[in-house]
Amino acid sequence: MTEQLILEATPLNAVDRCDRCGAQAYVRAVLLSGGELLFCGHHAKEYAAGLKPIVAHIQDETKRLEETPAR
Repeated sequence: MTEQLILEATPLNAVDRCDRCGAQAYVRAVLLSGGELLFCGHHAKEYAAGLKPIVAHIQDETKRLEETPAR
């Protein structure tokens, strides 16, 4: 029997950085192999088609980019 570890998706924050450019990450791609990749909105769009066959789950928080900052 194979055991699978299911982790709760934690919200991305300012500490999470894009693996491609180092900007703040708004997308987490959980890979079928068990690893994960973090992307800024720009790079998430750029690599979306190539990621589809190798990801188990995508956590997309790019809607946060449209929010109005608190004053």
